[in-house]
Amino acid sequence: MTPEFIDRLFLTHSECRQCPSREQVAQFFDGLLGLLFPSHSARPVQNKADLEMGFSQIFALLEDMLKPYGTQGATKTVEAFKAELPTLYAHLVEDAAAINAGDPAAQDQYEVIRSYPGFYAIAAYRVAHFLYQQGVRDIPRSITEHAHSAHGIDIHPGATIGRRFCIDHGTGVVIGETAHIGDDVKIYQGVTLGALSVSKEMALTKRHPTVEEGVVIYAGATILGGETVIGKHSIIGGNVWITKSVPPHSKVYYKPEQSPAETSE
Repeated sequence: MTPEFIDRLFLTHSECRQCPSREQVAQFFDGLLGLLFPSHSARPVQNKADLEMGFSQIFALLEDMLKPYGTQGATKTVEAFKAELPTLYAHLVEDAAAINAGDPAAQDQYEVIRSYPGFYAIAAYRVAHFLYQQGVRDIPRSITEHAHSAHGIDIHPGATIGRRFCIDHGTGVVIGETAHIGDDVKIYQGVTLGALSVSKEMALTKRHPTVEEGVVIYAGATILGGETVIGKHSIIGGNVWITKSVPPHSKVYYKPEQSPAETSE
């Protein structure tokens, strides 16, 4: 290696944003999840004082990760996160209940919270989404990518997802930045809610579909486009390719002898 090459690399290190390490992000999210749900912790706390201390440490870690973006803003964001946490917890409990209710193989909510990759990915999304809404850079995407690397479920923190969301199995699920998902939606493995175009000029536009309340999307379905709306209480069958809106209460399924997918209302 030449001295010029070392100089070039050192310059990139000097100019790099001081974002938290991947290890810090993982420590924050997994530590938080363990405090909210003891089945995710190394061991449950033994008294309230230990629980309060645990949260103090998690909030301190979050503030430390946020300080590169400004000390005053870091404190304000942490206080907002503290205030939001009971609501976030309630939504995660609803998500776990929805997954449990929708999966005959689930023994109970405890099993869902402890073992289901869909729940883990949804939890990462909900934490990341709140920070994303607060204008935090880097960290929200790092949180959802931590879950992505663990379970193969890719949810952008900018997506809008309603209550009682259920991801069954989950591997290969992709939910894009501008996707809108209503309440009581269930999706299976390999589902993509993506964009029709990946042109950089479309970065500030709605590129990903809207899925209204009560929709079920089966494995391998691909739904693309910012103007594409899946109407409420529709059922989208496996392996279909959709780029146009679907009316409410529709059933869309793939027939090998027909192309494209067939829709019935």
